[in-house]
Order: sequence, then C-alpha cells, then structure tokens
Amino acid sequence: MKFAVSIVQTLHDSPLGPIILAASKKQVVGIWFAGQRHQPDTSHWARDEHDPLLQRVKTEIDEYFAGQRHSFDLPLDMECGTAFQQTVWRAMLAIPYGSSTSYGALSTAIGKPRAVRALGGAVGRNPFSIVVPCHRVIGSQGSLTGYAGGLDRKTALLQLEGVL
Repeated sequence: MKFAVSIVQTLHDSPLGPIILAASKKQVVGIWFAGQRHQPDTSHWARDEHDPLLQRVKTEIDEYFAGQRHSFDLPLDMECGTAFQQTVWRAMLAIPYGSSTSYGALSTAIGKPRAVRALGGAVGRNPFSIVVPCHRVIGSQGSLTGYAGGLDRKTALLQLEGVL
C-alpha cells in the first residue's frame, strides 16, 4: 500500500480495542484495529489528537458502536490500493447495515465471478475497518472466515448489527 507523505494519525479507544485513525488534509486514509493484519507501518506519521477530520471519524465510529449510526459519511482516499482493490472496497460500501454477503456473491457483483480468491485478498487488505464493512463478507455456507482484525471482532461487529 502506498500513502501520501503528509499523514496525521491518532489512536481511538473502541469497545473492541484501540483503533488507529489516519488522514491526509482532506480525506481519511486508514482505520485499523491496532495490530491487525495488513496494517501499514505508521511509525513515521505525525500524531495529531486535534485534527478536525480525525475528530469526525472518532464521532462517527462512536455513534456506530452506540447503535446510532448505520452508515458513514467520511471522505475516503482509496488510492493506496490497486484498481481491483478499490473496486472491491467500493462494492463493500453497498452492503447494507444488518446484512451480509458471501465472497462469491461479491465477486459476481463486481463482474469477476471467478476472482473469488483475489477478492478475498482485497477484502483482507481493506484499510477502512468498520467504515468499509469487510466484516459483512462471510463464507458461502455462512461461516465467519477471515478478518484482518480477528474473528472475535468480526463476530462482535455482526452481533452489533444484528446479523448473528
């Protein structure tokens, strides 16, 4: 993943553990559970606890966990991903709150029905935990397979949304 040079970050406590929030001047570039797989090295990014965009991200995430928000209204910069990853991430934005879809169905939805394995890789590298709802993508038999933030968090998010 490639990121702009001038990124600020902050750490936000959530009911499921610390979340790293990162933004450029105008867009959110990442939301990761601390320690999750495929998380970039953020050690060289400046910390800014008062950045207005990061404050907005915190508010929307808190509203989500409080059950008051079912969709997000944040400017996302998906340029860190490949064209295929960006297509997958945008497709996940269409999965409604309180529902789920399978990797196969999502693959078909983007017009690549045979690219399930590649799609799974793109889902796993989603840099916008919770906001781009990769936790809503499940196995074809309803199994909770793969989640970069851990299956315990995926389960908790789906329970919060009433899917499980």
